[in-house]
Amino acid sequence: MVNCQNSGKLKIIHSLPGLMKEISGFESSESETLLWSVNDSGNAPEVYGYNPATNKIDKTIRIVNAENRDWEDVAIDKAGNIYVGDFGNNGNKRKDLVIYKLKPEAKKGGTHKAEKISFRYEDQEEFPPKRSRRNFDVEALISFNDSLYLFTKNRSSKFDGTTKVYKLPVTPGQATAVLVGSYKTCSKKSNCRITAASINQTRTKIALLSHDKVWLLSGFSGDDFFGGKVEQLSLLHDSQKESISFKNDSTLYIADERNGIYGGNLYELTLN
Repeated sequence: MVNCQNSGKLKIIHSLPGLMKEISGFESSESETLLWSVNDSGNAPEVYGYNPATNKIDKTIRIVNAENRDWEDVAIDKAGNIYVGDFGNNGNKRKDLVIYKLKPEAKKGGTHKAEKISFRYEDQEEFPPKRSRRNFDVEALISFNDSLYLFTKNRSSKFDGTTKVYKLPVTPGQATAVLVGSYKTCSKKSNCRITAASINQTRTKIALLSHDKVWLLSGFSGDDFFGGKVEQLSLLHDSQKESISFKNDSTLYIADERNGIYGGNLYELTLN
């Protein structure tokens, strides 16, 4: 049952299944209608193939060589590989950051062993750094041109809206996340921190999410994502939104975590 609440510019589609009450990221692939979804820290090491048409979980992938320290987002590359980001880092002190890579056949469901991309940030030398430099938490991930890109959730005490963009190889093993860009979203900490990301199927548009906004990036060259057009969209709705995915080029799926009787919904946002 969908909660009765003002959803601003969002259209409420479903109240999500109870198993997804702490949803922290999802993404769809080119050839499927399912949203491959994960829950936040402390939940089972499982990826759910959620069907937005029926509001049911059609597939479950259990990763046998993983734990859910702090799963925060999902990306899918053009070949159909799924990437699960265990890089939630609220205190900016983790040294065990990892992205789990699942091959396309995992989408059949069941138990699977993932490949691991273990990484560190090239510019982090202290664990944790001083409070004024704590910008190494990540909740947003995309796949683009045979690389992975991470957008930070700024937790610094002197918050100025800066999200940093890091690049990682998709090859399993040890890696260094290379800083390739940054952008200042807005100045209010509670509403300007990036909590999820998605890229469309043609790799020409990127959507970044916060609790009450979306930043739509387009017209960029290479991975200079903020070098093109950046459009800020106000949702007129504030909740713990941590999941975003393109349904198509004119519509976004967005979800928030359940908080008591509020949230826990799948929404659609129509783009102008």
